[in-house]
Amino acid sequence: MAQVNLTLSQEEILDLLQKDQSKAFQELLRSSLQSIVDRESDEILQAKPYERSGKRTDRRNGRRERPIFTKVGTIILEVPRHRDQPFHSLVFDRYQRCETALMVTMAEMVVAGVSTRKVSRVMEALCGKSFSKSSVSKACEMLDEEIVKFKNRPLKGNYPFVLVDATYFKVREEGRVTSKALFIAMAMNEQGIEEILDFGIYPEESRANWNHFFIQLKQRGVKGVRMVTSDAHEGILYAMKEQFPDTPWQRCHYHFTKNIVEKAPKSYQLGLRADLRAMFNAPDLAMATKKMNQIAQNYRDVAEGAVACLEEGFLDAMTNLLLPQKIRTYVRTSNHVERLNRELKRRSNVIGIFPNQGSLLRLMGAILIQEHESWSSHSRRFYQPTYREIEACEEKLKELAHDQQRLLKSR
Repeated sequence: MAQVNLTLSQEEILDLLQKDQSKAFQELLRSSLQSIVDRESDEILQAKPYERSGKRTDRRNGRRERPIFTKVGTIILEVPRHRDQPFHSLVFDRYQRCETALMVTMAEMVVAGVSTRKVSRVMEALCGKSFSKSSVSKACEMLDEEIVKFKNRPLKGNYPFVLVDATYFKVREEGRVTSKALFIAMAMNEQGIEEILDFGIYPEESRANWNHFFIQLKQRGVKGVRMVTSDAHEGILYAMKEQFPDTPWQRCHYHFTKNIVEKAPKSYQLGLRADLRAMFNAPDLAMATKKMNQIAQNYRDVAEGAVACLEEGFLDAMTNLLLPQKIRTYVRTSNHVERLNRELKRRSNVIGIFPNQGSLLRLMGAILIQEHESWSSHSRRFYQPTYREIEACEEKLKELAHDQQRLLKSR
């Protein structure tokens, strides 16, 4: 360990403190670090400047300036150059670790929903150096490796319930602003713990894009899927038919209700919502069908379009009734993904328009990974006895899936 001798006298220190205390501490720190660097150079060379010594291992070759950003401001050190071997100082090794921590902190602030402009101002107050918005954005690129690792991780075990949805964000691309779809798949594994399976950015919700998304899920190991919950987008239904033909579809009750109510006059919408809620809460398919028939009879004359929508999608919305009572409520809507979407939108409000697709994936991916990690400490949605009941329904669920596929082809 190098021994350090400060080159400031008592009079010089007192004089600095009387003029400007911030400059005084800055000069004290600079002098201390400069002494460490010079002493480390002496020890490596086994000789002081201009000293003749038989133990000398190398020769000096001038100096270069190196700025360091600290809490007391920016200081400039004169770093020795060695002729044959590069000079390395512990000062800069430790500073590099601090600098990396600073960059990670900036990235975490952006993920937490702080705008890049505010991050820049906070860092300037802490370090005495201004960081441009592009510098903060560059710091966020450190998240890329973590996101790639998460998206490529193998998915082991069974995932009986999968929920999928998409939401849109504004992205600047080739000089114009476009909308990009963020696909999200979450699931409940065989232990009853929720997971984020995957996420990806696509130009739109087409059949080909949803099929590609589902193919990736299968390739990474998703299996044992007993039900997929989503809205009625044709791309999702097509991808399910292609990749999970033995898995029935649960039409999201929230989206289904919205589709029905929008086709009814406003004066009837409140009552219709209440009737649909009672139908969804029926204990079995027979009771649900009876309630559906009552709704159709009561509203056919005033909301024919709403009744037609109800009758067409009724059976697809009742898939959850084949499952044990304990789990029906969870799988009947994709609201769990919708809540994620709202959080993503809230975090993205500070950005508005993403500068490119990579920045969108980086920020949204980091938020989704945080959610995934937090779920591991949550209570389970079910335990092994319930999972065995779910597995006992496998044949009934497969039969329903095949019925749905035949109906889909006939439409």
